[in-house]
Amino acid sequence: MQLLSQDEILEVLNYRHACKAFDPSKKISDEDFELIMKAANLSASSFGFEPWEFILLRKDEIKEKLLEFTWGGQNALKNASHFVLILAKTQKNLLPTSSYVKHIIKDVQKLPSHIEQKKIEVYTLFQKEHFKLLESQRATFDWACKQSYIALANMMFVAALRGIDSLAIEGFHQDEVNKMLEKEGVLDTKEAKVCLMLGLGYRANEPKYPKTRQKLSDILRYI
Repeated sequence: MQLLSQDEILEVLNYRHACKAFDPSKKISDEDFELIMKAANLSASSFGFEPWEFILLRKDEIKEKLLEFTWGGQNALKNASHFVLILAKTQKNLLPTSSYVKHIIKDVQKLPSHIEQKKIEVYTLFQKEHFKLLESQRATFDWACKQSYIALANMMFVAALRGIDSLAIEGFHQDEVNKMLEKEGVLDTKEAKVCLMLGLGYRANEPKYPKTRQKLSDILRYI
């Protein structure tokens, strides 16, 4: 494996910004989009349960309906080359006894039966006591959303590696978006709900302001 230099990594991280204005004339190649989605697919997740789904939104009529409820993604919906909905699984799919969890363990991870049983025991304890995810359906959904942010970060970084801009979007009315998408037959909210949106494409202009962050020394402690 050929490693990027420290300077190259920092260049990519500094290049990435929240792209507020996409150039509608520039399109991402199929190969680059597939690479970005492979980054999502290969992302880490708690217990390796991959509690996410992704929808590439192509239909203009659905984008038009989303505009009403997506105040943080107006330009991206209209002009981004690709617009991705990131869904998180609901509680029913993330219980230790769920068919989804069993599918991941048996068909994807292919764990031996004795390890499978141990993993289920640890996961049950984790859900019930350590993170208290069973206190409400919202608690489990929020946990799944946290995993989805890992995939999001990898997607944005790989996009930046390819010179592609991105905009992570939380600026939307979650209930209304999920209700509308379910009505349109895009998703079943009993199974998964939208937790994030991502616009991908190419910047229409350079950022007006330089990237600002706290000093590393202000956020890192050694003990």
